Amino acid sequence: MSSPNGNSKVGSTPTSRWERILAYRLLLILAAGIFIADQITKIWIIERLPLGSYGPGHSITIIPDFFYLVHVGNTGAAWSMLTGKSTLLAFIAIATLVGIYFWRRELALRDRLGQFAFGLLCGGIIGNLVDRLLHGHVVDFLDFHFGSYIYPTFNVADSAICVGVFFYIWHSFRSQPLKKESDVPEDSRTD
Repeated sequence: MSSPNGNSKVGSTPTSRWERILAYRLLLILAAGIFIADQITKIWIIERLPLGSYGPGHSITIIPDFFYLVHVGNTGAAWSMLTGKSTLLAFIAIATLVGIYFWRRELALRDRLGQFAFGLLCGGIIGNLVDRLLHGHVVDFLDFHFGSYIYPTFNVADSAICVGVFFYIWHSFRSQPLKKESDVPEDSRTD
């Protein structure tokens, strides 16, 4: 059945390719923004500090004894897990992006908070994937010190991924409340 505006389906489901793309505009705009910010900051670091620049005299001090800009290559994942597995991690990143695309309906990506969370995630994943493909490692440069503790060096993409995961977990708890026993049909309960 055709609707008055020419769409093949009646209802609020967008049917043209452009309408389907626009339905995910927050996700796409945020992912593009994160990717661009991540790559610009990494290019800036690459142009100013040689790879391996870390420690006194080899970094840019932002706040003494607290925040420095450095230039390190990470061939692993968060906190250098899977070090040396950059190719494997690139395949995992691609598989994750493909999975997000194919399961976008189940992931509630039409919801604004879902789009916000996955916009951050996708932008970060793509930013680090591009690094792995271009450099063979991820460019990390944000270095924080808390007294004698030095937090693992990270980048804009890593931050976006972490914040995106937080918001998706929050979104999951908000949108799917746990079923109470009284909500379960009588015949499916076990005694």
